[in-house]
Amino acid sequence: MLEPAIKSTLTLPTQEVYYRLYRFDSAPSRRLLLLHGGGVAGKITWGAILPHLKHWNEILVPDLRGTGRTRYLDHKEHGFEGEEVVADLAALLDHLAWSEFDLGGYSYGGMIAMLLKASRPSAVGKTYLIEPALLVKMNDEESTRSHEMILHAAKRLRDLENIGEGLELFLDAISPQRIRGSKNEEIIRERLSHRPAGLASAIECVSHAAKQLDRTALIAAQANVSSFIGGRSHPEIYRRCREIAAIRNDWTCHLIQGADHALPFQKPELIAELMNTDSNRSKT
Repeated sequence: MLEPAIKSTLTLPTQEVYYRLYRFDSAPSRRLLLLHGGGVAGKITWGAILPHLKHWNEILVPDLRGTGRTRYLDHKEHGFEGEEVVADLAALLDHLAWSEFDLGGYSYGGMIAMLLKASRPSAVGKTYLIEPALLVKMNDEESTRSHEMILHAAKRLRDLENIGEGLELFLDAISPQRIRGSKNEEIIRERLSHRPAGLASAIECVSHAAKQLDRTALIAAQANVSSFIGGRSHPEIYRRCREIAAIRNDWTCHLIQGADHALPFQKPELIAELMNTDSNRSKT
């Protein structure tokens, strides 16, 4: 796996924010911030994509709250809100003097990417959203069922004797059409089990945001977006993505066939290829 030029920790009042900074001397002078999803840290999420990215000479991959090597100062797990994760990133960007950058986010990290873009609109150029949380709200019955399932998963993940059940509920909620019992699912479960209480906190973070945020306003705050949806994900997600793209000249929607919610792990080279292609392109 590609090794970063810098591996370091930024100590904040409540967090030790761990990050990796990759440098590519042959690439154009351009920066990219990549945010992972819930439960699986930055290096694993983006590791297979990074070697194929061609248009950025600096790529920053932090571990978000509840995941990887980023920890509360007491090294215990605590709940958090999306705005707190954005504040961590803002402090890291200021520390590194990153005033302009492109931005990518997967799942929970996609939601955080949208919040970061809304908070620093002039700083973010191109945005890549891979199966972002909060892109779509299902009908009331599906939304209620999914919300109850995901919160039940979080509760089980905090109970060390019920981690397996919690992971099953979590995967059923985010990827109901996945290929069950596959080698890929086994790998995903193993990765998600590293910090189950941290994953629970990320789940609750998204759940709270779903209740509190104005999704329409959040989507309106985005600009120059390429979004990526797995072909085996819930069809409503792709329908909503296409709906946005139909009325937005700066929004492109890619359907990744043969992939479910875990598409960064299933189709990394294709994701990188599309990111490269879309890096300087807006719809006309």
